[in-house]
Amino acid sequence: MKKGKINITHLLSPHWKALGIAFVAVIGESGTDLLEPWPLKIIFDYVLSSKQMPAWMASLVHSTLGDDKLAVLSFAALVVISIAIVGAISSYTEDYLTTSVGQWVMHDLRRTVYHHIQRLSLAYHDKKRTGDLISRVTSDIDAIQSLISNVLLGMLVQILTLLGMIGVMFYLNWRFTLIALSVAPALFLIVYSFTRRIKQASRAVRKKEGEVISVLQEVLSSIRVVQAFTREDYEQRRFEQESIESVGIALRARNLKAMLPPIVEIVVALGTCLVIWYGTRLVISGQLSAGALLVFFLYLGKMYKPMRQLSKMTDTVSKAVVGFERIREVLETDMLVRNLPGARKAPRFKGEIEFDHVTFGYEEGRTVLQDLNLKIEPGQLAALVGPTGAGKTTVISLIPRFYDPASGHVKIDGEDVRSFKIKSLRQQISFVLQESLLFRAPVWQNIAYGRPEATRDEIVRAARLANAHEFIEKLSEGYDTMVGERGVTLSGGQRQRIAIARAIIRNAPILILDEPSSGLDAASEELVFDALARLMEGKTSIVIAHRLATIRRADVIFVINEGRVVESGTHHELLARGGLYAELYEIQFRKEEMDDLESVSFSARNHN
Repeated sequence: MKKGKINITHLLSPHWKALGIAFVAVIGESGTDLLEPWPLKIIFDYVLSSKQMPAWMASLVHSTLGDDKLAVLSFAALVVISIAIVGAISSYTEDYLTTSVGQWVMHDLRRTVYHHIQRLSLAYHDKKRTGDLISRVTSDIDAIQSLISNVLLGMLVQILTLLGMIGVMFYLNWRFTLIALSVAPALFLIVYSFTRRIKQASRAVRKKEGEVISVLQEVLSSIRVVQAFTREDYEQRRFEQESIESVGIALRARNLKAMLPPIVEIVVALGTCLVIWYGTRLVISGQLSAGALLVFFLYLGKMYKPMRQLSKMTDTVSKAVVGFERIREVLETDMLVRNLPGARKAPRFKGEIEFDHVTFGYEEGRTVLQDLNLKIEPGQLAALVGPTGAGKTTVISLIPRFYDPASGHVKIDGEDVRSFKIKSLRQQISFVLQESLLFRAPVWQNIAYGRPEATRDEIVRAARLANAHEFIEKLSEGYDTMVGERGVTLSGGQRQRIAIARAIIRNAPILILDEPSSGLDAASEELVFDALARLMEGKTSIVIAHRLATIRRADVIFVINEGRVVESGTHHELLARGGLYAELYEIQFRKEEMDDLESVSFSARNHN
């Protein structure tokens, strides 16, 4: 399915065989509905009365059942049973196949939307609420599936039945039929008006449901913070408020839906009254038999039934239409970061990284990086230092093309990163972030996440190099131990070492780190630094530095302020210049250095 191409034809085309069989079943179902009153007419006309049977019917009855009225009655009974059997088979076939098609369409649509959402740029995800996207992938697609499974062919059944009934009724008595259809224009206007209003209400319901799910997702993903600050009652009130608003909107929508069927019933009753009034007069005057009027009434009920059913389907149709709109909105969202025409698979990088007059902003008119220039040689460890909000995280986000610069070039080995296919570019970059996210999966699977084909031996080797093997072996099931969602069942140091193992096993030539030792105790920090030292061997490494120990290890330090590189050099060179780095050192790092000296002195005294 192409991006943005979402309509019934595209969704159903892969399932045309099943739908063809279902369509035949629909015709069978409609046919049995048309024939249901016919046996009663046979009994009235040829058993209770003495009318002459058509030649084909007389020949069939006399040759198989006999030539008396009891034989005709038996024939009528067999017709009733035959109609019921054909109707039951047709109904089952249609229901099974449409449900099957609906489920597969739901799967195909979810797969398409999920595929597209994963590839939308971070700029899109930064602005979009996660809960709203979840609502689109679940509730909106469910509405479309419900339309296909429960309504689409059902509507066809009702329409075919309605047209068939109208044809039969015209054959029986065209005057009665015109009287019965006199209410049709009023029905059409009423249903059309309500459908528009129900659609608007459904759109509001879907939007509010997305907001409710967003609140739920936000709180559950931050439950530790909520409980740590004892904000459960506040979050409860916030969720209840959203839920109450959702109930109000849903009830208004339901009210519209509930009003339509009674109004339709009143209009249908009006048409029925007109037929009763006119037909009874004809019976009294001897122009029409009571049996003919009774049969016509049976067909009249059959004709009005599809009208009633079609009016009840407006809610499902409206929800599906709104679902289509919301899904199409996602699929039509352009991927701001995409493979450019002529992009090629990236070769194995040497690791030279250059920012050439790069300007970037997350929002129009708000620049984060302004004409930024820096160059990192292959195999160097480069530290990014600067005040909060200076643009350090933005710099590392541009290298793997999470975002693209507004102007300038980000280069690897002298070539613009946009000249490479995104997947091959990112496969040569490993990340170890301050908050190492792990998935609800076995430990080994988390380590091999960036390289699923890794062998068990390679996974264990990576864990050993990351100083993680020892604690993994002590877990209840070793490498097969399930890690809780977001890795909450492990300590911070353990999560970081698994993240380092994940980076090691990928063996990418470029490594990006966002101070992975931040927030760790001394013992964990030492293990993490030891693992990082092994990880960075022979690689170009860029680290956002907040700790003095990290900065001292750097081959080059880039000081970023207000979106520009204002200083660069080694730790001692920058201190000697007395610029911004020296100021930051005095503010941020001097106390850390003194604490380290005191810690060493304290340890020495205790040792003596």
